[in-house]
Amino acid sequence: MHDDDNPRCPFTTTHEEDDRTEAAILGLVLEEHPAQLTHAELTLRMVGPNPDTGDADAIDRGVRDLTGTGLLHRNGDTIRPTYAALRFHDLLIER
Repeated sequence: MHDDDNPRCPFTTTHEEDDRTEAAILGLVLEEHPAQLTHAELTLRMVGPNPDTGDADAIDRGVRDLTGTGLLHRNGDTIRPTYAALRFHDLLIER
């Protein structure tokens, strides 16, 4: 059995870490809506004023991947949820 198949394994894969980061980014952007965050504000809220390179890179990847999948929209440095993300969020909350 691989460690990835073991639910008691305390290690996470890079993919799992990226998923958690993306979920946190999307959650924060949805929570702040209709206010729009800049990339710098998002980073500050998520990792504080002195992020290390790994934290900043993870946020960059998360924003890029969420934008690529149609859940975030970037206009310059401003980040906001797409209509699809807002609608899905509304459907989950209304349940």
